[in-house]
Amino acid sequence: MMHYLRLRQIVRAICAELEVEILKGHVSADHVHLFESSPPHVSASYMMQRIKGKGSRILMQEYSHLRKLCWGRHLWARGFFVASSGNVTDEVIMEYIRTQEVEKNVDDFRVEEE
Repeated sequence: MMHYLRLRQIVRAICAELEVEILKGHVSADHVHLFESSPPHVSASYMMQRIKGKGSRILMQEYSHLRKLCWGRHLWARGFFVASSGNVTDEVIMEYIRTQEVEKNVDDFRVEEE
């Protein structure tokens, strides 16, 4: 479970570096949902390249058992899905991600302001 929390921290850090605002997110055992707002100069493919590349490298270094589980050192699948929220309201997307959560706020990406 700790590597799920660490992945969330890594994604938050990468998004902060790229000035990407995370609106909602969820980490599952086999996938990640991320609803975000990106500046125009950050493409979805570049953001995913950074998250998958840097995330994989850090997790493999910090959690040696992942190297044994991931044949060929591939932590992530090759593809990803991206869609804009133009045809669907933001509320619908956030509700979908909320329904993916196992325990409320345990795997939520959003950083609450204190």
